[in-house]
Amino acid sequence: MTNQETLPVAAIQQACSPDKTESLTISERLIRQAAGDGARLIVLQELHATHYFCQSEDVAVFDLAEPIPGPTTDRLGELARELGVVIVGSVFERRMAGVYHNTAVVLDSDGQLAGRYRKMHIPDDPGFYEKFYFTPGDAGTRDMPSGFSPIDTAVGRLGVLVCWDQWYPEAARLMALAGADILIYPTAIGWDRTDDGDEQTRQLDAWVTVQRGHAIANNLPVIAPNRVGHEPAPETGTPGIDFWGNSFICGPQGEMLARADDRHETVLHASIDRHHSESIRRIWPYFRDRRIDAYDDLLKRVRD
Repeated sequence: MTNQETLPVAAIQQACSPDKTESLTISERLIRQAAGDGARLIVLQELHATHYFCQSEDVAVFDLAEPIPGPTTDRLGELARELGVVIVGSVFERRMAGVYHNTAVVLDSDGQLAGRYRKMHIPDDPGFYEKFYFTPGDAGTRDMPSGFSPIDTAVGRLGVLVCWDQWYPEAARLMALAGADILIYPTAIGWDRTDDGDEQTRQLDAWVTVQRGHAIANNLPVIAPNRVGHEPAPETGTPGIDFWGNSFICGPQGEMLARADDRHETVLHASIDRHHSESIRRIWPYFRDRRIDAYDDLLKRVRD
């Protein structure tokens, strides 16, 4: 990171339209608002350009995919250059015919594409049929970096992950070990309307808690923007998803710096102390005490 003491950041929580142009226009308005209020790093939610289309399986949806670089990265890059900010966006990426990714893109403050992260863990649950649409990101080979690699920008090294990745401590730890300054989780998650209130509370609490745990275990701040609002399912007779918002930003001890509600479009601001991670790691040296000689079984599916 640069030498300034604090980094002003913003997480964008928005309701989306099925129309890509309309959704991106909303995102642009909120990005301009965030930059006008001083943010230098602005993070959009997962798949912010359309409705969350993974509620069903439909081959026609692949027409929404686009290359990188492409129209969305061009538009976000021009915004980043104009405003002098770093933007983390999300693209349904067409890599080639038959290979599509759920991809986070990072546009640096000069408007250039600083890097991309292709979602590594792909869910397949009722209402979240992502395996139909998305190929997992590449794990890395001898000739290329791991999929869990931070992206260097004008505001620091960003450990960008995506939604379902947030349930995996391995992903956060690998980003931290590679020198990430911040963990970032663009998200699209919500409630099934058939779940009762207690179950909805448990799900939301689990989502917040696991990410705060990654912050604590790795001594890194976390930015987690989520979408908000009801999006109907394409098929009649199914309830759709109530996206629960609650976007938040926390510090490297899991301390809550800012949190949105579950209903409203929000530009969530916080100021991240650039030196806090260093100071915490000096008194709670988790990384010093890791027993890397004893973790081989983590590479097994099950310890039979």
